[in-house]
Amino acid sequence: MSEKLYTVVEGGSITTPRGFTSGGLHCGLKKTDRNDLAAILCEVPATAAAVYTTNLFQAAPLKVTRESLGSGVLRAVVVNSGNANACTGEQGEADAYEMRAVAARHLGVSENDVAVASTGVIGELLKMDRVRDGLASLPAKLSGDADGAEEFCQAILTTDLVKKECCVKVRIGDTEVLISGAAKGSGMIHPNMATMLGFMTTDAVVGQEALQTLMRKATDTTFNMITVDGDTSTNDMLVAMASGLAGNEELNKLHPDWEAFEAAFTHVCRHLAMAIARDGEGATHLVEVQVNGAGDEAAARAIAKTVVGSSLVKSAIFGADANWGRIIAAVGRAGVPVSVDKVNISLGTIEVLRQSKPVIFDEAEALAYLQGDTTLITVNLADGEGSATAWGCDLTYDYVRINAAYRT
Repeated sequence: MSEKLYTVVEGGSITTPRGFTSGGLHCGLKKTDRNDLAAILCEVPATAAAVYTTNLFQAAPLKVTRESLGSGVLRAVVVNSGNANACTGEQGEADAYEMRAVAARHLGVSENDVAVASTGVIGELLKMDRVRDGLASLPAKLSGDADGAEEFCQAILTTDLVKKECCVKVRIGDTEVLISGAAKGSGMIHPNMATMLGFMTTDAVVGQEALQTLMRKATDTTFNMITVDGDTSTNDMLVAMASGLAGNEELNKLHPDWEAFEAAFTHVCRHLAMAIARDGEGATHLVEVQVNGAGDEAAARAIAKTVVGSSLVKSAIFGADANWGRIIAAVGRAGVPVSVDKVNISLGTIEVLRQSKPVIFDEAEALAYLQGDTTLITVNLADGEGSATAWGCDLTYDYVRINAAYRT
């Protein structure tokens, strides 16, 4: 789909769509003084959709949010960082419900209209006295300006080095519709639904079923196509809220501008997904793997994620080593049929393999290319029309350092 269908809003944020405020503060869940509690509030009941991790060990907030989403409507999302509230038993579940109830009371909305999300260390109970105090102070921090969005984005980060956000506008009939997103994620990233935590807002009038279907479709080609370390979190969640305050004719798959809305929504997801991959723990390179000519799209996706997730490929990128043997080995173990004598591989514009045979290339040119901050690996299988793109990062010494001392 063409980017001409929508326009990126420079400086846009999670509160740019009509009807949303956000904010964050430090309540004491993190050992530093960085923000660790935040919320997004919609001034009207918002059509809502969500996708969640498929990890069998799911954090308590996911149960609470699923319950709230039962009606397909939300007014608010409250989120904390520094503590995942995962694998915390009955007490953790009770704390998640209390977090929802206290947030609802202070925000002036129904409990069932509040979603809850958490991220951080697994297996530790929330310090609920600090959460309660923080929630009492949070409403005063909410605003619709850039400061409120900034405080929200900072509050959801853990090992992230930078915030991730994106905003686009798209014409629906005679109406301008805005779509925004904010996300966090740096480690424990190998989603099988969405990113570690992602939040999207739009002022579009859109049916709940259509929004849910769109979210799943967009997730499959964006968040589900990134990996940092091959680990799927217990807390992965992507939530979208649509205020409807743009006043457009209701969007669904039959609407003449559905293609434009879908393209804009997917762009936000893709931007956030790529930002997560680029900000992988310890990463120095964004790695993009494009697979073409696969038997079908599913095969292309499997191969792309296998290549981008290979520890050996990731290590070679870190070392600026044009070791295409690691790439073709990953292609061969992806679990899908491949014609082993027809594979072509390029690093950027440098062809290194043609019809599964080595190509003489300039090692100095390859070294210079791989020393850049973005690496494109192209794999052409010449087997069919299937194509897919996956994103990841290199594997560095710092990844081990960060995760060897994550709790301390």
